[in-house]
Amino acid sequence: MLDHGGRLREAAAHYNIPLADWLDLSTGINPQAWPVPTLPPDCWQRLPETGDGLEEAAADYYGNANLLPVAGSQAAIQLLPTLLPRAVVACLSPIYAEHPQAWQRAGHKVRFLQNATLSRALAAATPYVLLCNPNNPTADHHPRELAVDAAAQLKKRGGWLIVDEAFIDATPEESLAPLAGTAAAPNLIVLRSLGKFFGLAGARVGFLFAAPDLLGRLAEAMGPWTVAGPSRVTARLALHDRDWQAVARLHLLAASQRLASLLAPLGETKSSPLFVTLNLPQSGELHAHLAAQGILVRRFDQHPLLRFGLPGDEADWQRLNRALADWKPQ
Repeated sequence: MLDHGGRLREAAAHYNIPLADWLDLSTGINPQAWPVPTLPPDCWQRLPETGDGLEEAAADYYGNANLLPVAGSQAAIQLLPTLLPRAVVACLSPIYAEHPQAWQRAGHKVRFLQNATLSRALAAATPYVLLCNPNNPTADHHPRELAVDAAAQLKKRGGWLIVDEAFIDATPEESLAPLAGTAAAPNLIVLRSLGKFFGLAGARVGFLFAAPDLLGRLAEAMGPWTVAGPSRVTARLALHDRDWQAVARLHLLAASQRLASLLAPLGETKSSPLFVTLNLPQSGELHAHLAAQGILVRRFDQHPLLRFGLPGDEADWQRLNRALADWKPQ
């Protein structure tokens, strides 16, 4: 089992700090989540059913009806490699670690391309190219036009482009989801999630966008009732709430810029609307310094990176500011 952000109870026990006293910045989840209303009682009492409006709401929000609801994009990450012929996968790395592990577990050979561009990935001449956009954990962005061109080039040689867009909702104009599985890009697969932008990680709702045949095989592999009834209702309502979405995008972009400015004096930073990644040789020292004060950020053992999520209110911002100001690098 891979290590992830959000392991707050483990940190609380390790540092002997009560759970309620922590500021958790380790997950990249919107701290001002979509406000879930009281749900209809029958969604708890009946088995989930299609035809409840979720698929239509998702098609409208994402701009593509070639979709399948899944129990968080993690469900698709684990099953997708089992549905495609075994081959070599060019993986733009560093990347969300569940991706390469799932492809390797399914018998594919993963070729890690460190800090690579899409052009380099295409030059590797592998059947599959896998990337996150924006990338987790580096916050690198791959321009949409280059990704569209990459899908077209892979199509010519019978290949596939797989793109995880878990952190793209604040900049929907950059998304490839409207193209995935269409006649224009039948070899494009896109994963989306309600966990980050909407702040609904606990609902476990995501979507896979791909060609209808692949969606059908994934649905068969997952079996019935993959997304719980209350989660389907919550997702449908959140996807329809365009007013909240517009305000959230403005807030996240401003908060990300503020966080990047706060971290910039410490080292190189790269930003996405939901997190800022700091490249720092003393990343382990800073991680420990913050944790000792009850502030949890995400550390990556193989890279000198720390990923900071967004503080939720002004008191959290000031707490982080004080902790950073107190740090004296060795």
